[in-house]
Amino acid sequence: MGEIKKVQPVLLIVAVFSSIESSFNWACEKIESQFGKIAIKSEIFNFDKFTDYYSNTMGQNLNKQLWGLQNLIDPSTLSDIKLITNQLENDFLNENNSNLQRPLNLDPGYVDLGKLILASTKDHSHRIYLSNGIFAETTLIYRQKKWESLSWSYPDYQSEICLKFLNQCRDFLKSAREKLVE
Repeated sequence: MGEIKKVQPVLLIVAVFSSIESSFNWACEKIESQFGKIAIKSEIFNFDKFTDYYSNTMGQNLNKQLWGLQNLIDPSTLSDIKLITNQLENDFLNENNSNLQRPLNLDPGYVDLGKLILASTKDHSHRIYLSNGIFAETTLIYRQKKWESLSWSYPDYQSEICLKFLNQCRDFLKSAREKLVE
């Protein structure tokens, strides 16, 4: 029988994208009130060049930014976090006069030293059911000192901006775990 070990905490990330500039400040305030301070932010980048998948519900000229949270989390809480971010999306929709069906998208996940995991409400062959209608996927793996994509990895997560952010997240996570041991 294998020995059950305590799971290491991981770094919560949230991908934020919208065509509404003020949504980033709104989301930052809400995310920090729910999960603690944001420690790392990627550059804001144009998301439209990667896909038009969201254009019917979110419109054009989508900008995206990735945030890494200061407080480490237990990875088993990812489904609960996804439910909270979905509620925040609905709150933004209800608070803002927008003709868009989904004016704000908040996608949580986590960085562990060997992988990037993202949560989703959509099932697919490579996704694992967590709970409460939420699935998870390994989006990238970290091997031989670099991030590697998989056949289903989203193109934006393979971009230089995202990979730089993920490297910063790994460094932050390593440092934070070392402090937990001290």
